[in-house]
Amino acid sequence: MDDVAQAARTIAGFLQSFTSKGGLRLRFQVKLRGAKSANGTEAEAETAAQAGDPRRLSVEFMGPDTPVLTAHNGEVLNALEHIAVKMLGLEPEQHDQVSFDADHFKSNRDRQLRAAAEAAIAQVRTTGRPHPFPPMNSRERRMLHLILSESGLPTASSGEGAGRFVVLYPEGADTSEPMTPREQMRRPDANRIRDSFRHR
Repeated sequence: MDDVAQAARTIAGFLQSFTSKGGLRLRFQVKLRGAKSANGTEAEAETAAQAGDPRRLSVEFMGPDTPVLTAHNGEVLNALEHIAVKMLGLEPEQHDQVSFDADHFKSNRDRQLRAAAEAAIAQVRTTGRPHPFPPMNSRERRMLHLILSESGLPTASSGEGAGRFVVLYPEGADTSEPMTPREQMRRPDANRIRDSFRHR
C-alpha cells in the first residue's frame, strides 16, 4: 500500500456502508497494527493510518452480530477481507497487509492452528507417515506452512481451490508428488482432523 491513509479511509467507508445498509449491530476499528485505532469513522481512520508502520492495517469487529461474520469458519469475515484487498488493488503476496477479525476469532483460530501443527509434528516424527490437514483458505495455509517450517520437516500444498490443503511430510520425504485429495480422504484420521477445525 503506497497511501495507507487513503487505504484506511477506503476500508472505513466500505465497512460503514456494509454495517449500516445491512442493518447489522456491529462496531469496527480500523487501525495500524500497534497504532491508535480508528473507531469506525473515516477521519479517525486517516489519523490512525498516519502513525506508526504504514504497511499493515487491521480491522476488528465488535458487537452483537459478530456471529454473522464468524459463522461457517468465518466465511463472511474472510469475504469482507477479500473484498477489501481487491478494493485496494493489492497483489496476492500483499494480502497480509490487511487483516480482518471479529471478537478475536482469527487470533483464537491461529492458536488452534499452532496446536494442530505441534500435534502433527509429533505424529509425523513418531509414525514416519505424512500428515494431511483439512482444506483451509490461503491465509491459514500460509500461516500453517510458517509454523510447520520451525520443525524443519518438509511441507507441500495439494488440491485445488477451496479444497486446497497442507501436508506435513517426514524428514527426507519426496514432496514433488503431493498427496491427492482422495488420498487425504482415505486417511483414517481425516474426519477427526476435519471435525477439530469445524466451527459449530
